Order: sequence, then structure tokens, then C-alpha cells
Amino acid sequence: MQKKIVYSLLAGTLLCVSVLSCKQNPTNGNELTQTNDSTGARPRIPSPEWTRNATIYEVNVRQFSEEGTFKAVEQQLTRLREMGVDILWLMPIHPISKENVQGTLGNPYAVEDYKAVNPEYGTMADFKAFVKQAHDLGMHVILDWVPNHTGRSHSWVKLHPDWYTQINGKFTAPIDNQGQVTDRPDVVDLNYENPQLRAAMIDAMQFWVRECDVDGYRCEVAGFVPDDFWAELRPKLDSIKPVFMLAEWEDKPEHFKDCFNMNYGWSTFHLMQQIAKGKRPATALDSLLAHNKQRFPPWYYQMQFTQNHDENAWTGTGSELFGNGIDAFTVLAFTFNGMPLLYNGMESNLSKRLKFYEKDPIYWGNYAKADFYKTLLTLKHRNRALWNGQAGGELVKIPTEKDDKVYAFYRKQDNDLVVVIVNLSPTPQTIRLNGDGFEGVFTEVFSRESAELRNSMTFALKPWEYRVYTN
Repeated sequence: MQKKIVYSLLAGTLLCVSVLSCKQNPTNGNELTQTNDSTGARPRIPSPEWTRNATIYEVNVRQFSEEGTFKAVEQQLTRLREMGVDILWLMPIHPISKENVQGTLGNPYAVEDYKAVNPEYGTMADFKAFVKQAHDLGMHVILDWVPNHTGRSHSWVKLHPDWYTQINGKFTAPIDNQGQVTDRPDVVDLNYENPQLRAAMIDAMQFWVRECDVDGYRCEVAGFVPDDFWAELRPKLDSIKPVFMLAEWEDKPEHFKDCFNMNYGWSTFHLMQQIAKGKRPATALDSLLAHNKQRFPPWYYQMQFTQNHDENAWTGTGSELFGNGIDAFTVLAFTFNGMPLLYNGMESNLSKRLKFYEKDPIYWGNYAKADFYKTLLTLKHRNRALWNGQAGGELVKIPTEKDDKVYAFYRKQDNDLVVVIVNLSPTPQTIRLNGDGFEGVFTEVFSRESAELRNSMTFALKPWEYRVYTN
């Protein structure tokens, strides 16, 4: 879900203007790296050291197994760790609101109690055991947090009605850009003009860090919550332990100075879809990179993906969104600037849209794509050129004379070098690599064949073919 909101008080009346669109080996230390931004005017938000070469995996607990429990996910943690997963992002684990429930099981983003777990998933003790096991395996756990609204049966609705946005004395769901209440019957907007609401939200978020040792949060529609709340929250979380914060947002660069370490690469995702459908040339990626370099601070992380829970449930599977080019675009996303996201089930070639409000378990099969992802995630860990933010190398374009169809680039950090060549079209392409900076002897990570790359050499690429070279 993506949306924007501006809150203002005018003659004692809260006015809401919004835009809503609904779809929607790391290091072991917890040290923080905190420096000033490029102007020296303001310190950057600290990132734990373990995020430098981390990858992220989204867990839909309800659909992850037939049982739909923390214990069932815990049984798979060793497999996920061996595949190369570092950060486990769990979709909301809280009890679901019972009023105006959506479908049979309800919407996990309609939270009834911020300090409890959904009994369908297990007990608080089960969750703590899950976190401990993840930590013992060298992984980290972040929770999906819904700060903008609660479910209608949340206790705050009756106990603290002034903590909610009200229009003409009535609670409201999120509001669209026409000023109309959206079709979200199970949730009600929170009012961040109320300092008591802010204090309660911060207390709830501190609870999971302090009591369960979670490592941070993925924050739903982070741009819908005032920036000064995020600036207030971050030091209070870090006072307990260094945390990692992911914003489900892209359009607020200031988030990187208020609270967040990473945001969503929505623009990359949507552009890749357009390229897959032949609606945009591959060169549009260059313009996007230049735009991101201008609007974000140098230390920013961006999450790159071809699937997540919203896109899978409401828009389509990887094959529906990218056709026969799904693997090519996955390779691009996992080697591009940023941190790659793997949505649960993709390692078994997830071929269905997981239902959002019903039980619809993943069919795991034989993990047909596990080696594909392990190859990419292992490369991410071992080659510093692909590390996140300033720990990694800048993406440098390699001209090919077919740049509208083929995207070629290299990234270099210290003595580590990666060269990526991807045919982003359904037709064969013969290309010539031009320029310098990428020459050398490499191993292609999928075929494991040795190759020498040099200026002016030619390649014949099959439709959607990709090659990834590491030195």
C-alpha cells in the first residue's frame, strides 16, 4: 500500500489531504555507523554493521505452512540460512480486529492489540523462541508494523477515541485524493496530532525490542505518518539496541535523516515491469539511477524486488508480472543498487497468488529455484562490490550498442568486481562491450565457467539471457 498525507489544524478542525493506492556471511556485531551527511548539517541515521551485506526474506506466517505457526516457520530457519537469508521480515503477527472482518480470517494489517500475538500463530513464548533460534543461526528479525491505523476492535477505539482521526465526530478509514473515505471498513485512522497517541505507539514499538529482542521494523505506509514522529521514535528504539528500519515508501528522502535505513524501490519495480512488457527501453534504468542519486543521501539503502505480499496477492505472480523474463529481472534486482528481497515461496517457484484473507498455504515442492537464489545471495555476501549502500560499489554502466534491450554494468569495491549482462528483451541480441574498468578474468556464477572480459568483445545473448561474472 502506498499513500501520502498532510495533517494540519485549522480553527480546531483536523484536515486530511491524502493520496492512496491499495495493492499493495553478515557481520555479527550490532555496532552503529553514524556520520554527518554530505553537508555536515545533520547526522545520518545509524545502520547496524550486520546490514552491510544483508539480504531480506519476507515471511507470511499464515501461508508459510499448513500449520501457519511460528514453530512451523522455525523448523525451516536452517534451510533459509543455508540459502543465504539474513533478515527475516514477518508480516503482522498481532491479533486481527474482529469488527468488519475481511474474508474468513481477516486482514493482518487490521491490528487489534499491538502488544500481543495472533493466537493462530502461537504464543508469545513461541515467538520469543523463534527470535532466539533466528539469532542463534546468525539471522535477524524485523516485524511488520502498522502505525497509521488500527482495527476497529482495538481497545484504543473505546478507551481513547481522541487518538483517532474524526470527521464530523465519526471515525474514518484512510481518505483518498478526492477527499473520499476509502473502502477500508476494518480499520480506522490514528491522529498523530495527539501526543498521548505518539507516546503509546512508541511504547508499543519499544516493547517488542525490549521484551522479544526483535531487530527492527518494516513500517506500513510510512509516508502517511508525520516525519517528526519518526524522528522522535528512532533514538528511543536505539536506546534499547541498534535497530534496522524499513519504510514502505519511496517519495520522502527525508526519511533517511528522520528514522529509516531502507525504503522500497517502487520505481525500480514498476520500471522493470514496463521494460518487461516492451513499454520502456532498458536505458530508462540509467535515468532512474541518476534521479535516485540526486534525491537520496549517499548512505541510502533501497529494497529491490520482483514480488512481495501486496504485489503477489493483488497484482500477480512473478511470471504474471514479468513473463518469461522473470529470472532475468530477478538477477537485475538482486545485483542492482540496494538490498534484494525474497518473498516466501519464490524458492519453490511460487506460481499462485497467495490469498490475503483466507488460508492458502504455499506449495513448497522440491525448492526448484533454491539454487538459483542461493547463487545470487552467496555472491551478495562474498563480493563486496554488491554490498549495501556505501559499503558496496557504485553501479557503472557498460555501453553495449544495444542499450535499449540489454543492460550491462559493473560494480567494484576495493579489489572485488562484479560484471552483470542481462538481455531484457524476448529477442536474441548480439552486443559489443565498450569502455574500460571491467576488464579481467572472471567466473560466471551460474555456469561456473571461466571467462576473460575486455573492451570491444562481443556476446550473442538468447532471449532473456543473463550472465553474472565475479572476480
